[in-house]
Amino acid sequence: MQKTTIPEGYKADSRGRLVPIESIKPIDLERDSLVIELVTRAARLASLLALLRVDALKDINAFVDLSAEKYGAKLGGAKGNVTLVSFDGRYKVTLDVDEYMAFDERLNAAKALVDECLREWTTDAGAEIRTLINNAFQVDKKGKINTARILELRNLNIEHPTWKRAMEAISDSLTIAGSRRYVRFYTRIGETDKYQQIALDLANAQITATPEEDAK
Repeated sequence: MQKTTIPEGYKADSRGRLVPIESIKPIDLERDSLVIELVTRAARLASLLALLRVDALKDINAFVDLSAEKYGAKLGGAKGNVTLVSFDGRYKVTLDVDEYMAFDERLNAAKALVDECLREWTTDAGAEIRTLINNAFQVDKKGKINTARILELRNLNIEHPTWKRAMEAISDSLTIAGSRRYVRFYTRIGETDKYQQIALDLANAQITATPEEDAK
């Protein structure tokens, strides 16, 4: 999309209309300047964080490979969970891999078998169990199934053979859909064996001394 060039002496409003700067209230200009300055700084910081993540993942993977080579081992592909600690134990970096699950087409078979059970249990099944079962297969606004609610059904103590087949179909349909990799940074709290994570989000951010500053 081509960016519209704004003539000198004008500003575009929220509808894209050109407004002469001299006709804009001073407080509105001050607000505009403040918002643009803060968003610009935030965007730059976000870019730095993105680069930090890329560099950290690359460097951690390279170090793990280097460490493995000392024993004549070669590692391929993405690395698993890793914890690296500085020599003095004051700093720690972790690479955590969280796998997320999804269901394949066999979940439809499970749902059909569960529905069959519910039809048989018109009078026998308790209202709470029926509600739990029906809610488990509800989708959210994005059309996605809640994995945890589906898996909770396997904890129900139901011995009906059709139900057991449904639970088997649920287990068989569960697959690893992908993984997310998180890099986290920690500093040790005083002389204790506990660590505090360096917060990289605005809500929990705080001034933290760097290793260079700690050494001074």
